[in-house]
Amino acid sequence: MTTPPTPVDVAFALLREGRLVDAENLMARELQTATAEHGPGSPQWASAQCDLGNVLLNADQLDRAIECFRHAASMTPRDYETHKDQLTYRMNLGMALRMAGRLDEAEASLREGAGERLEFYGREHAGYAFGLEPLADLLLERGDVAQARQVVEEAVANFWRNGHGRVATALALRAAVVHAGGTGEPLFVGLDQLPDAVVEELAGSVVARLDHGDPASKDLLGALIEAVQGRLGPDHQTTLNTLSALANLGSDLGDQSGRVEAIERVLDSYDRQGRHEEAVMASLGLAMAQSEAGDGDAALRTYAAAHQRAGRVGRPELQSQVLRNWGLALNESGQSGPAEQRLNEAVAHARRGADHETVGRASVALGLFLQHEGRLSEAEKVLEEGLPLLGPAHPDGLVGRSHLGAVREGRTCGCGDMQETIAAAFHDFVITRLPEDLLERLDVTIEDDDFKIDVRLRREPTEAELERLNGVFQSAHAEFRRSLQEPRYAG
Repeated sequence: MTTPPTPVDVAFALLREGRLVDAENLMARELQTATAEHGPGSPQWASAQCDLGNVLLNADQLDRAIECFRHAASMTPRDYETHKDQLTYRMNLGMALRMAGRLDEAEASLREGAGERLEFYGREHAGYAFGLEPLADLLLERGDVAQARQVVEEAVANFWRNGHGRVATALALRAAVVHAGGTGEPLFVGLDQLPDAVVEELAGSVVARLDHGDPASKDLLGALIEAVQGRLGPDHQTTLNTLSALANLGSDLGDQSGRVEAIERVLDSYDRQGRHEEAVMASLGLAMAQSEAGDGDAALRTYAAAHQRAGRVGRPELQSQVLRNWGLALNESGQSGPAEQRLNEAVAHARRGADHETVGRASVALGLFLQHEGRLSEAEKVLEEGLPLLGPAHPDGLVGRSHLGAVREGRTCGCGDMQETIAAAFHDFVITRLPEDLLERLDVTIEDDDFKIDVRLRREPTEAELERLNGVFQSAHAEFRRSLQEPRYAG
């Protein structure tokens, strides 16, 4: 029998769909229920505070998450299990403080938590090492490499001695600490003694912690790729994942040739294994890398090959994605006739599929092409059909709405109206989530790449409405902030 999902499982599913407000509301109701049934300060109340904090943390609302974890950690333990829970809440608090850049508070909280774990579990228990790992990570961030090395070595030895799977993330952290120390020591040791699953988790942890603005990260990742390939083989998915991470890192560091080489290795592996759909996606990444490396002709050849691959797979959504990207690349190279053909085909294939977002994205791409060609009535029709299929903060939806406004004004480009469009979408997001009689006026503008809000209320809000108002605004900031930095269509 399948276990039904818990409320927090549902909340994180909502987060993955981009429904931040719905996820927060669900966990806020769980907190209200726990408070009503068990009272503030109860273990159930603390658990609900922690769940809400985790949702807020993943919605990029750090200050609110910190207060939830602080409330949870204030619980008075009643027995062994609730004491363990309190230690977890305190560790979450320290990690959230670190994420918020409040490093002094974070170090104090993590040191206090590690001391409490030592007293509660004893030095040999894995529960103590759980508190050492985030402390070592913070010390590394603060530049205290020597002390970070001492703490992380104790954590690794503890997990290894206990046969605990957490040794994977501790070894990943150790590699980062050793790398930062510049001693020339091997970064990854003992992988031949670890199960495959632990090696896979170690690799994922190293990739997750990479600093994409630091060129030194390439050496760390290169050592990981060599170690993982030697342990798991060149066609193992973990090896391919690390190569993909190298491609992403190369993009961020401006190493386009290294990026192309890494993707070609991934594509060759997928071809060897007969993994056709994955090969299509790798081809799209390769074409983009070749284009950004200045080799437009190679990119167009790769798109053509990707189209043939997608045809063999036969999934219309995949074919649409290839045709859309190919059409955009053709247009950028000045081949407007073939570009229009591919973009029309992208819309047609998308409509044969079942994914509304794919239809919306293909329609926006075609609509923008038609607008820039001066065919405004055709562009208006296509954009009006596609935009309702994209969410309010979807990057393509925002671009499309900006251009649709320009089309209706008789202009061939709306690229300069993006900030106004984002501000309007922010406004609508808030208005539709609050009681109709609460706001008299809401003005949203963007200044210095941030939102400026001017609110006038019709009446005095209740305490619950005020909390709701603050929550909606914070959710809107989290939803739309990333839109201000999204890459745009060329126009």
